[in-house]
Amino acid sequence: MAVIHRTTLRPTKLELLTEWLPAREWHTGAEARPVNARGFRLDDPAGEVGIEIVAVTDGEGDTAVTYLVPMTYRAGPLAGAEHALIGTMEHGVLGKRWVHDATHDPVFVTQLYALLTGRTQAQAQSETDAPDPTVAVSPAPAVGGAAGVELVRVTEGTDHTDMVVRVPGASAPLTLRVRRVLRAGADSATEGVGRVTAEWRLSDGTTVRGEFAAVLTGAGQG
Repeated sequence: MAVIHRTTLRPTKLELLTEWLPAREWHTGAEARPVNARGFRLDDPAGEVGIEIVAVTDGEGDTAVTYLVPMTYRAGPLAGAEHALIGTMEHGVLGKRWVHDATHDPVFVTQLYALLTGRTQAQAQSETDAPDPTVAVSPAPAVGGAAGVELVRVTEGTDHTDMVVRVPGASAPLTLRVRRVLRAGADSATEGVGRVTAEWRLSDGTTVRGEFAAVLTGAGQG
């Protein structure tokens, strides 16, 4: 169970994302001024890695875009994932934390698969031990084991990131897709067999819902 500490972060998550977002191929602007638009957390069963799926709105009015950034928080750098480091922050209780783009973190990938197959619950973004009832899952068939998911490769699209995984007991790899650019409404994944939808706030304060992640059939969705 993730424990939410009421403490300081230096720099803040949004300050880290201000520097990191403009370099992503799915970010449309030359600079970023992200505002927290909601999100949720997943629990690491081992209690070692913080997992947060963060929606941030960048811009105002008709030009505003909401991006989805899953992040993991670790006590040290993730080996072999230097390219996925968003930055480091000083946590007022836990000390120095390494913040990674979670799509490259095997702990996140395993827990996202567990969520997409209905074997774990989304947790509230800012509360301890509080499931988030606004996150809805249309579960994919629970192929293979919930643990031991192997991340094979990560590919970036213009509005999404795909994680090809091997699942113990499955006959073929699967693709987990994270929507990087959020769109309100029924944004069904191509050939999707399971999906997660959740809410976020637009720049005018309106709450909308759309797809955050999906399981796709096969390993090469593009």
